[in-house]
Amino acid sequence: MKRIVILISGRGSNMEALLKARLPCEVAAVISNKADAAGLAIAQQHGIATAAISHKDFANREAFDAALAQEIDRHHPDLVVLAGFMRILTAGFVNHYAGRLINIHPSLLPAYTGVDTHERALQDGVKIHGCTVHFVTPDLDHGPIIIQAAVPVRQDDTPETLSARVLREEHRVFPQAVRWLCNGNVRLNAQGRVETDSLEQRGTTLISPGLD
Repeated sequence: MKRIVILISGRGSNMEALLKARLPCEVAAVISNKADAAGLAIAQQHGIATAAISHKDFANREAFDAALAQEIDRHHPDLVVLAGFMRILTAGFVNHYAGRLINIHPSLLPAYTGVDTHERALQDGVKIHGCTVHFVTPDLDHGPIIIQAAVPVRQDDTPETLSARVLREEHRVFPQAVRWLCNGNVRLNAQGRVETDSLEQRGTTLISPGLD
């Protein structure tokens, strides 16, 4: 059975969705850059080892990433999962876990990389928004895409209502992506593209606003 380590920075709602999904893997540890992250208590309730390594204790990102990698590697993971981990990782860290580091991002990448994705989507007047699970590369939020989910943007949406709608889909697609990876249904090919085992849905279209 494959082992995964989950990195969080806050409440850990995506981490909790992974824990509830009964995935075919062992969650070896949950690690945060904040000792007061609520998700750590949730992980402990599930009997999972936890650790907190504050980025504030290090002079630079390289030193923090080195300490973080040392803690991760103690657990010998097959997959490292960023579930709301709010730190930009150095290229050295990302390359150390090349092909086994994934992230969930609250937009339909490559649109709206970085932060404040829901606010920016509303400002631009897009009609469809969503979330993306992708492999992490040194190019921020541009790694190979594993799965995406789209939601309609409503006329009366606020960043909060749109965020809540997207988050519901995050809790569905993130466990699916990890399950595929644990089962070997998804992989990176020699060209750095995602290959899947006939997982595509057929005949599903989201149109927003809807057609008459």
